[in-house]
Amino acid sequence: MTDLDVVVFGATGFVGALVAEHLARVAPDGARIGLAGRSKEKLERVRDGLDRDWPLLVVDARDPSELTESARVVCTTVGPYVRYGRPLVDTCARTGTHYLDLTGEVPFVRDVIDDLHEVAVASGARLVPSCGYDSIPSDLAVLLLAEQARADGEGDLRDTTLVASVKGGVSGGTIDSMRAQVETLKARPELRALVDDPYSLSPDRAAEPQVPQRPDRAAVAKLPDGRWTGPFVMAQYNTRVVRRSNALLDHAYGREFRYDERMSFGRGPQGAVLAGVVATTLPLGELAFGFGPTRQVLDRVLPKPGEGPSEQARANGWFRMEAETTTSTGARYEAVVAGAGDPGYAATAVMMGESALCLAFDEIPERAGVLTPATALGQSLVTRLRAQGMELSVRRS
Repeated sequence: MTDLDVVVFGATGFVGALVAEHLARVAPDGARIGLAGRSKEKLERVRDGLDRDWPLLVVDARDPSELTESARVVCTTVGPYVRYGRPLVDTCARTGTHYLDLTGEVPFVRDVIDDLHEVAVASGARLVPSCGYDSIPSDLAVLLLAEQARADGEGDLRDTTLVASVKGGVSGGTIDSMRAQVETLKARPELRALVDDPYSLSPDRAAEPQVPQRPDRAAVAKLPDGRWTGPFVMAQYNTRVVRRSNALLDHAYGREFRYDERMSFGRGPQGAVLAGVVATTLPLGELAFGFGPTRQVLDRVLPKPGEGPSEQARANGWFRMEAETTTSTGARYEAVVAGAGDPGYAATAVMMGESALCLAFDEIPERAGVLTPATALGQSLVTRLRAQGMELSVRRS
């Protein structure tokens, strides 16, 4: 019998504790929130810092049945998900418990889709990966574009580009996820083609339109406003999520929808140099993690799991995602998703916390299975994030 509305699994970790802090600030009166993790002592310290009399669940990622027996919604920050995620998402799919995570790992999500989508449809579970900076801003920005174009009678989306501007830090958990993906591809080289496929998260790959997509590792280019852009490290994942949303919505964005993501590096010579450096060095990152000697060096100098940006650094961070599109009628639109706070941690905690409350309390689309933020939560999440001070806007340009 479920007696909790939301459980945060991994509440003693860096991001999990931030999600718990957000829920402590904004959860409605009467909301039943639980904190879960492996260590009772650490959970007690987190709870004491929140000044909340919330129940604690001591749970191991390998046997998470107590979570699904106790909660309507479980949001998990316990990654890398390819290592630790399957027991929980499996149990949620079979018991009808709604599930959220922060993954940016294509192989993990593809396996969950293949193995659990129909199971979750049968049980009524909504399984919603990637409810943080991966990939809520991208997914909601394109949803806003498509809905506005449709409301104006301007047809489908065609060429659509998102430009990300960001100031933020990196946690040990993010670094560990990068290591895990490199390890997975090294152990299962056949997955390389999957990761490189622009439609790798499609519900039906064979039914996808044969529309050539732009490369994920964008070349250096100058925008009309003078900003230099180059590859965005999250593009290879975010673009797959957005294309899955389009397919799950019966290609409501359009069957000739082309989508890519770039990162802004600023104006002038410095912006050009930064864009060039990232374009040159980004492909070397995977090689560095996969090669023993360089990985040993990186392991010594990079943040460890449980470590992350300071409170001041999180407060000084920000993000701005600008998505521009041209529709099938030639109309142009721009959507902006932006907010204060380090995007990977402060803003992600807000996004995950609001997604959990959305699943627990809001009227949302009657869908089940392995979904995306746009298809599971849609305008309800847009409304919640606006109420938390984030900009989510769309205009004709």
